[in-house]
Amino acid sequence: MKKIALETINTKAPDELDKNEYKQELVNLHAELFSLQHLFYASHTYSLLIVFQGIDTSGKDSTISRVFSSINPLGVQATSFKAPCDMELEHDYMWRIFQKLPEKGMIQIFNRSYYEDILVPTIKKTLPDNIIEQRYDFINAFENHLLNNKTLILKFFLHISKSEQKKRIQERLNDPLKKWKYSDEDVKSSEKWGDYMKVYERIINRCSPEIPWAIVPADNKWYRDYIVASAIVEELKKLNLKFPSKKNR
Repeated sequence: MKKIALETINTKAPDELDKNEYKQELVNLHAELFSLQHLFYASHTYSLLIVFQGIDTSGKDSTISRVFSSINPLGVQATSFKAPCDMELEHDYMWRIFQKLPEKGMIQIFNRSYYEDILVPTIKKTLPDNIIEQRYDFINAFENHLLNNKTLILKFFLHISKSEQKKRIQERLNDPLKKWKYSDEDVKSSEKWGDYMKVYERIINRCSPEIPWAIVPADNKWYRDYIVASAIVEELKKLNLKFPSKKNR
């Protein structure tokens, strides 16, 4: 498989696309997603894990909000993984992940994920290289274990440009409705842009090639949302699920 180089992948929507047309298409995808999620829940055959990763301000929160706005909340759960709390630090790094894995019929969204446990220690140099290498191998085995047990995995890397990140950080500082989102980590990640991209590239290229990452151009929010929604709809359609003849849980 050819290695992915993030610097060669555009972060913007193609110029020829019509923004309003794609916004309308997202509305259509919302209707499809609602129906497919209802079927997914009723069939109780698979579970679905959706992972969102991206540098600070790449739009993980807003993507989740916009793409899943039409979904029945009984069939979807979302978890945001921040720095581990004291209780989580008393366990191994995957303990908090295991608590949130989806049951059959459910869609579980991870805003950040177990990949943070490779990304952060690599950037901050808090773990030796051999331990980080072990985490790559374990995560590959973990994802394949889920796949073999009917948990489907979709992984989205929200790919924004350095200039777009700088603009969004400034927006957070200037907008009273967004300022609560600002943290010093935003600036730190901007200062270490190259380091973050290098580690993300390695994660994308090394982790579970049979469960490939979708690299989502995320400078244009309307295009980002369309790409993510269409990928989820396509994945659910491929299952060719049918409603059960009777309640199966």
